[in-house]
Amino acid sequence: MVLLSDISIDTLTKVGIVAAVFCGLALLLAILILVISRVCKIETDEKLEKVLEKLAGANCGGCGCSGCAGFAEKLCKGESSLSDCHVTSPESKQEIAEILGVEIKNEERTVACVMCSGGANAVDLYDYNGITTCVYQAQLFNGSKMCNEGCLGFGTCMNTCPEHAISIKDNVASVNPDACISCGLCINSCPKKLIERIPAKASVYVACSSHCKGKEVISACKAGCIGCGLCVKNCPAGAIIMENNLPKIDYTKCTGCLTCTAKCPRKVIKVRAQ
Repeated sequence: MVLLSDISIDTLTKVGIVAAVFCGLALLLAILILVISRVCKIETDEKLEKVLEKLAGANCGGCGCSGCAGFAEKLCKGESSLSDCHVTSPESKQEIAEILGVEIKNEERTVACVMCSGGANAVDLYDYNGITTCVYQAQLFNGSKMCNEGCLGFGTCMNTCPEHAISIKDNVASVNPDACISCGLCINSCPKKLIERIPAKASVYVACSSHCKGKEVISACKAGCIGCGLCVKNCPAGAIIMENNLPKIDYTKCTGCLTCTAKCPRKVIKVRAQ
């Protein structure tokens, strides 16, 4: 057993010095961590505030976040892309990109468009008397329409739109492009996935989403595409192809000549309201 009296003063002094050094280093490290964390927090908060200031402020949720504040936080953390927001102007996006130190591609303004003209033109399989939302009706045999891709017309998209840009006419939804901010909430809310983004400058669109063959379409809807391909054959710009029995327009090639609308026997390709 070692007694305290057996330990020399010199040894105690050395132990004390070592302990003091370790305490000093621990204190210094704690101070450095505190200072660095505060500095980084200030920089992050300032960046977040600048980004939030440049966002549109629509709080539409189209980006997948609860609001612009949540989206700004994800942008600062590198967890989201500016392309996820379709509401903020290209000019403001460029400023945000400069704040974050990232590159941004030139984006063309888009609007939502309902790719269906069925509604009253589509044959009903049964009378639906349940809760009047498209989501609930779609849960019952995929909806009351014979066409599985037909608009159910209960206006779930209309009730979701924060800009009141959607209306229901003849039991089918329609988007006012002047009011649409392309937030994407209607796209996410439609159980039939009938709403897509198209360029705001687009002249025409395909008002059908059915991939069925002509005979099936004719029996299910008066306004459905029968896949005849006349639009493809007559497009002078070669801007249309047939994909799974449905015309697909390449808007980078489309000149807006409207030949396709004139040649379509079912008037499925429609002139888009400008």
